[in-house]
Amino acid sequence: MAIWAPGRVNLIGEHTDYTGGLAFPMAIQLGIELRGRVGGNRLRLETDIGIDPLDAALPIDQLSKIPPRWRIAAATAARAAPNTGLSATLGSTLPASAGLSSSAAIEAAVALALGAPAGDPRTALLCQLAEHDAGTPCGLLDQLAVICGREGHGMLIDFHTGHFDHVRIPPDARFVVVPSGQERDLRSSPYAQRLAECRAAADLVDLRSASFDDLGAIDDPTIRRRARHVVSENRRVGEFGTRLAEGDLHSAGELMSESHYSLRDDFEVSTPVLDALVSELLATPGVLGARLTGAGFGGCVVALCESDVDLGRGWAVVPSTGAHRLTN
Repeated sequence: MAIWAPGRVNLIGEHTDYTGGLAFPMAIQLGIELRGRVGGNRLRLETDIGIDPLDAALPIDQLSKIPPRWRIAAATAARAAPNTGLSATLGSTLPASAGLSSSAAIEAAVALALGAPAGDPRTALLCQLAEHDAGTPCGLLDQLAVICGREGHGMLIDFHTGHFDHVRIPPDARFVVVPSGQERDLRSSPYAQRLAECRAAADLVDLRSASFDDLGAIDDPTIRRRARHVVSENRRVGEFGTRLAEGDLHSAGELMSESHYSLRDDFEVSTPVLDALVSELLATPGVLGARLTGAGFGGCVVALCESDVDLGRGWAVVPSTGAHRLTN
């Protein structure tokens, strides 16, 4: 049995999923491959990158006793099939701590190995709940992109309705993910604080439909800035999908750069390292836009480039299919 689960890059729409907003991610060709067999009464997992193997009895009653590196996989197994054993090896082409959703890819691989259906939003929800069980209160963006991605397309996701559209990526659009050299870990970052601030804003205004004038109802200046990012980001995402569909890459790139400035100034999840990298990329001929990707606090920048641009670093990523079973 073999499973492939891709990573994802979020092109625009950051910190909007858990407030019912819009986002535009795409699954990429880098990911996780799981090979093994189902059966028995233990969860046995190992990797090809030197992490100590996991060997846990089922059902897993206390996730806190699972080593942190394996907690997400164990939580997913407990959600997908709590009494079904799995022995598998996971190999990865995803760079660690880069914000390309290695966690969601692991969740997807384990879930599909234990019988969850491929391409199904319910599998994405299962994986999201498993990540909550493991201690990260994430939204659904990563899991939906990894589970439901389509080759050659990005995904315009409306987290208020749960609906998403696959939007074809123009063939002359070149996306490059460039590492900042600054590792990230959501569990030790202010991610949960930002989530709480957004929920505080949502208690005062409907962030999905609010205008900028409506934000005057928020007295706390910090909460108001968080809300302003979400409201403006939702508008950018909708416009980005339209511009990509029209093949207007220059306008799409400008929207990506505006997104970064909002994440830097209003949402305060960028860092000086990320800001310097974005500025450097935007000064490079043929780069049409750049922004941090992922939750922030380190990780990578994604740049939209003209088709013939070679940055000489990073990973050129292409829109790829979601998690699926391999034939070999």
